[in-house]
Amino acid sequence: MHTLCLVVTMALGAQPAEAKAAPTFGEDASFLEQHSKAFVLQRGDSQVVVSPLYQGRVMTSTWGGKNGLSNGWINRDFIASGKLQAHINVFGGEDRFWLGPEGGQFSIFFKPGAKFTVDDWQTPAPIDSDAYDVANKAESSVTFRKTFDVSNMSGTVFHVKVERKVSVLERGEISGLLKAPLPDSVQAVAYQTASTVTNAGDAPWKKETGLLAIWILGMYKPSPQTTTVIPINSGDAATLGAPVTDNYFGKIPGERLKVTENAIFFKGDGGMRGKLGVNPKRSKGVMGSYDAANRVLTVVTYNTPDAKAEYVNNLWEEQKNPYSGDAIMAYNDGPLGPGKPPLGPFYELETSSPALALAPNASYTHDHRTVHMHGTEAELDTLAKKIFGVGLDAIKGALK
Repeated sequence: MHTLCLVVTMALGAQPAEAKAAPTFGEDASFLEQHSKAFVLQRGDSQVVVSPLYQGRVMTSTWGGKNGLSNGWINRDFIASGKLQAHINVFGGEDRFWLGPEGGQFSIFFKPGAKFTVDDWQTPAPIDSDAYDVANKAESSVTFRKTFDVSNMSGTVFHVKVERKVSVLERGEISGLLKAPLPDSVQAVAYQTASTVTNAGDAPWKKETGLLAIWILGMYKPSPQTTTVIPINSGDAATLGAPVTDNYFGKIPGERLKVTENAIFFKGDGGMRGKLGVNPKRSKGVMGSYDAANRVLTVVTYNTPDAKAEYVNNLWEEQKNPYSGDAIMAYNDGPLGPGKPPLGPFYELETSSPALALAPNASYTHDHRTVHMHGTEAELDTLAKKIFGVGLDAIKGALK
């Protein structure tokens, strides 16, 4: 994510210096069931935990059943406290539903007359602390619903209906999704969230008064050996725009970000706060990360509309063009400033829908898909080359 909270102490989510064994998926699931009304969806050993209390978000996943690795970052201390905070409630989770834009004159995170500072920034309750209703539930899928109002910095009120379906994918679907054969020896879990937003009001949503966008963000455990990788379309900046927006929260130092003709590499170590984005003309509809310590290759895809589609601008500033935003984004957490703790720490992979100019009763669905794969480096290298166009050596060596 990329956002901020002044009230989280360093202990919230931070790992103790003495290495404790990371919780298994079963241990995380049990904790979440106890504290957040969460439940497990599954297809055999491929399992995910979802929580209606946290807007139907996917909290974590595994390919290995209850004793398997737990992929999502979970803020256990904060959840166990049972207390809500100002600005944002950092529960964690590897797929959460948000709405944009975050910045600009049409932001839904700042009130009219506010300044673009942490002190004035507030995540709206319907995408932060409100529970969602369970509409339908099966062994491998669940549908959540919520209707609410949200207003932007310019004073426009949106009447919104959300339907969000979470589905665990079959192993046979993964190869089709990745457009790459999945060897039998590679362990994998994959799921899709289909988030539908409907204009539940009587008036159309217009560019002149601000538009919303569906925004999905995944929080993962950082490590010194984790690198985010984003393939991009190469070409002239005059035609495709800049390869990357790298100044959401200040310019990202060169030792943490490498941009080549065909890919972007970004540290996922939770050591320094920074965010980047890729516009729809540059995006290839896929991004991911590689955790070399655990040999986990993560892939995120989304439904990519025409590259000419307009996207909301999330930069924290008065904007000359509020519809020149990014389709995909990545965030690395870290201290929020001198003497201020990080939110987690964690790193994030994010996707956005286009700006939604919806007529009354009209809807738009944004599909966000996540795949985690575990295998030998040789197996994952072959997959990375087919999916990202770069192998593991390039990913691991990009930021050394």
